[in-house]
Amino acid sequence: MPDRAVTRWAASAIAAGSLALLAACGGGSGPTAGARAAGAPATPTSGTAAATPTAGAAPSHPATAAGSYIDYPTFAAHKAGYAGGRVVLFFNATWCPSCQETDHNLTTDPAAIPAGLTIVKVDYDTATDLRRQYGVTQQHTFVAIGSDGAKLKAWTGTLTAADIAARL
Repeated sequence: MPDRAVTRWAASAIAAGSLALLAACGGGSGPTAGARAAGAPATPTSGTAAATPTAGAAPSHPATAAGSYIDYPTFAAHKAGYAGGRVVLFFNATWCPSCQETDHNLTTDPAAIPAGLTIVKVDYDTATDLRRQYGVTQQHTFVAIGSDGAKLKAWTGTLTAADIAARL
C-alpha cells in the first residue's frame, strides 16, 4: 500500500497540473486569464500574475473588456481587435531598471490594468521604425495612440498600471 504522504503529493501534483492546463487554455483565473485580452493585451494582461506579456493569440474579447498587457507583434497582428479601447505603447529595454520595474508590476498584478486599456510592450532596442514614427528618444517611454495609430500623448517614467491610466 503506498505511503499516504506520497499519495497526497501525487494528488496535489495532478491537481496543480490540471489547473495550469486550464489556465493555459483560457479557463479559470490563472496567470493567463487577464492576458487573454492580449490577444489584445495584457496587455499584454489582466487577471492574476503572469510571467510575460501575452504573445501571439488573437483577442478573445473586445478591447473594452478586462485590461491587458501584450507584446507588439500580437498587437500588430490583431490591431482591429483593440480599436474599441485605449492603447498605450510601452517602449522598454531589457537593460533598463525602471522598465524592468514597470514590466514586473504589469505582469505580477495584471488585474490592476483597467478595463478597456491595452498596454503594448515594444522593444526599444529593435523597434527603430516605431521609435522614429512616434518620436521616442529614450527607453521607458509611453505613447497613447488612437484607433488610427496616431500619437495622442507621450510621457516617460510611469511604473504602474494605475499611473499609466491616470496619464490618459
